[in-house]
Amino acid sequence: MMKTLVFASNNAHKLEEIRAILGAQYEVKSLKDIGCEVDIPETGTTFRENALQKATYVKEHFGFDCFADDSGLQVEALGGEPGVYSARYAMKNGVQFEGNKDEANMDVLLGKLTNEENRKACFRTSIALIYEGETHFFDGTVEGQIIREKRGSGGFGYDPLFIPDGYDKTFAELGNEVKNGISHRAKAVEQLAKFLFVNYSS
Repeated sequence: MMKTLVFASNNAHKLEEIRAILGAQYEVKSLKDIGCEVDIPETGTTFRENALQKATYVKEHFGFDCFADDSGLQVEALGGEPGVYSARYAMKNGVQFEGNKDEANMDVLLGKLTNEENRKACFRTSIALIYEGETHFFDGTVEGQIIREKRGSGGFGYDPLFIPDGYDKTFAELGNEVKNGISHRAKAVEQLAKFLFVNYSS
C-alpha cells in the first residue's frame, strides 16, 4: 500500500516537480488535499527555519507526516538577497503592485543590479521532513548567473533571469524536464527520496 506524505504547499509547479520524483513510492498530498487553508507563517531568517516552521504546523494541527521546503534566490553582489524574501522581494522594497508578483520581483532585482558586473547567483532549497517522530533536513543548490533581460516563458519566479552554470539558456527556456533534473529543488528532493527509500522502504 502506498504511503502518504503531505507536502506543505499548494504551489502547482512545486507539487508537479516533487510528485515526479516521489510519485512511485508515495502519495504526495498538498495542503488543500488535507483541508489546510491557513497561510502558514514564514518568520524564520533562514530557509531551514521557514521549512521547519511549515512542516511543524502541519504535523501539530493535522497529524500527518510532512515535509516542507523554503527556496530562494541568493545574489552574490546583493549580499545574498533576495534570500528568504524571494517571493515577496518587491513588497519588501516598498513596491506596491497589481498583477504579476513574479514580474514585480524580477523588476526590482534587475533594478538593483543595473550597474553591477558581478552577476553570480544561486538558487537554494531547504527541505524539512518530519517523519515517524524525527526531523531531518535536505538541501540543494544550483549555481548560475543573473542575465540583464528576461528570457523564456516557462518556469516561475526568477526563472527567466537565471542561467545555470554549464548552460546557455535560462531555467524558463530549458523546459521542465531539463530544469527538474538539475534544479535546487530536484537535488534536495532526490536526497529526501534516497533517505526515505534507504531507511523506510518496505
